Amino acid sequence: MPTYSLCKRIIERGTYNFNDMKKKLDAFLLADSISVDEYNELVGLMGVQQTA
Repeated sequence: MPTYSLCKRIIERGTYNFNDMKKKLDAFLLADSISVDEYNELVGLMGVQQTA
C-alpha cells in the first residue's frame, strides 16, 4: 500500500500524535514518497482532526 494511503488511514482513524505525524509527513515529502498535493491534503486532514 502506498505511503499516502497508509498515512491517510492513520490520520482518519485518529491513531497518531500530531507532532510525530507531521515530522513523518515532512520526511516522506523530502524523500518524494508523497507529492506536495498529498502532503497538503494530509496536513489539512490533521488540522481538521485536531479541531474536532
